[in-house]
Amino acid sequence: MSTSVEPSPAEPLGDPVQGGSPAPRHRLALAVLAGSGLMTVLDGSIVTVAMPTLQRDLGFGAASLSWVVNAYLLAFGGLLLLAGRLGDLVGRRKVFLAGIGLFTAASVCAGTAGSPAALIVARALQGVGSALASAVALGILVTLFTGRRERAGALAVFAFTGSVGASLGQVLGGVLTDALGWQWIFLVNLPVGVAVVLGALRSLPADSGPGLRAGTDAPGALLVTAGLVLGIHDVVNADTHGWTSARTLGLGALALLLLAGFFVRQARARTPLMPLRVLRSRAVAGANVVLMLTVAAMFAFQIVLALYLQQVLGYGATASGLAMLPAAVVIGVFSLGVSARLNARFGERRVVPAGLLLLITLQLLLSRIPVDAHYPVHVLPLLLLAAGFGLALPGLTALGMSGAGSADAGLVSGLFNTSQQIGMALGAAVLTTLAAGRTGHLRAQGHGAAESLAGGYHLAFTVGAGLLTAALLVTLTVLRRHTPAPRAPSTHR
Repeated sequence: MSTSVEPSPAEPLGDPVQGGSPAPRHRLALAVLAGSGLMTVLDGSIVTVAMPTLQRDLGFGAASLSWVVNAYLLAFGGLLLLAGRLGDLVGRRKVFLAGIGLFTAASVCAGTAGSPAALIVARALQGVGSALASAVALGILVTLFTGRRERAGALAVFAFTGSVGASLGQVLGGVLTDALGWQWIFLVNLPVGVAVVLGALRSLPADSGPGLRAGTDAPGALLVTAGLVLGIHDVVNADTHGWTSARTLGLGALALLLLAGFFVRQARARTPLMPLRVLRSRAVAGANVVLMLTVAAMFAFQIVLALYLQQVLGYGATASGLAMLPAAVVIGVFSLGVSARLNARFGERRVVPAGLLLLITLQLLLSRIPVDAHYPVHVLPLLLLAAGFGLALPGLTALGMSGAGSADAGLVSGLFNTSQQIGMALGAAVLTTLAAGRTGHLRAQGHGAAESLAGGYHLAFTVGAGLLTAALLVTLTVLRRHTPAPRAPSTHR
């Protein structure tokens, strides 16, 4: 059995924060990175409540409407790993600026689109820009903030933007669509994108990598991008074609084959796209697995609870988004005000399990929520347990980036974001499919519509609790602090 060795902390790109309060330049850099993360996360969910309006105004067919979301997710999730490595090779600041610039320009194209095809292409370009910026953002952050306490605080801020972005996106999407029109869910990115670019030019340190020759593994890039895109596409469409259909199983097998070929290629390539040494860290490998399971459960929780509020309790889209806001608030409070102090005092390996236990309790209690629930009594108190996500995510981010040296920070950042995207796709597809299947079964047995829907959502919450339990087990085993065995005393004199 091999033993893993934790890599040394990341080397700074320049002017690192070693201790004390961050300098104004670093505070601006953190605001820029967090703002870019919030913008790209918002864009993944802000469009969901505007889908009926888009279908009516642009003439989308029922089959093509899903591509407004899928085009973004496929480009974003499929290119993260490649974009992260590209940042290490040519400079993370350059890749970040290129990504934000492309995302902003594509947002304008989306907001002025006059046909379904134009909007889908613009959404795909938004996904490419998001991948470029998001893949290197964490890498820039960990090379700027190298002190333990300062890095914990910076990661807490960054995790906060990601954890509340999806919830805010649903509310903001409804408000903008109702007040100004669907175009503004995209055009709002223009002033934000310009501000992020200007802030990045002032605050992010210029860096340069060894150049494309140090890692231009074209076959590896083709294998991993094709495998991720095909795999995510297969998952998000599995509920349409059926999980056991020949199409779903065949495409899934092909995606796994492509990804297996990628890892074989990386083991043999002279200049690999993803040096496999980054996976030798138990913290990096374990944190990515735990993140994938946790995000799968929590992203599905957000979708399933919104469906419960609308289809069982009769809430509208904007009202259900507002009803979810308390979860976003407690996540934010614990991400920003509590997690950094707890991680600095007790360590991430103790704080993450505590957060996961709260989330398991949340999902188990939701699995028993009644059909005639009253929001203040049955829903609102449970949402406070979502604070566990605010505890767990910053610690997972710190552990996942702990193996990032100056040469691999972009790659490790891209890997962490890729795990998050895969978790979101799997969680949303699998748990909503299970809920729909259970609902159909109960309807066939003669149960009422509301009771059948609630039964399906109960199953989804139960499975979510199971995913979080698996994440807790990985945390307690793989992510436990490794203590090397003591060496035998030497007899050599």
